[in-house]
Amino acid sequence: MPLTPETLPRHELVGLDCEVVAASNPDVIGISGTVAMETTQMLTLEGADRVWHVPKDSATFAFDLSTETVLVDGDRLVARPARRTENTGDSLWR
Repeated sequence: MPLTPETLPRHELVGLDCEVVAASNPDVIGISGTVAMETTQMLTLEGADRVWHVPKDSATFAFDLSTETVLVDGDRLVARPARRTENTGDSLWR
């Protein structure tokens, strides 16, 4: 499955450039970097001088694809990465 704006939540996020554009915690808005790690509840963003851990469920993320920027509500990303990216079964992320 090709990486498109519609299929982004079904793909591996590690390595993508990302920015927090909205969040319940105003201190994390504007944080940007490369996704270094992902857990069920958290994205780890590696910036030029720091690493941040941002909860998925309380933020909206902007991911930079080669052709455009895609906004994703973090609630759509809350799941184990292996479960969210699977290609078989009754996935909630199809």
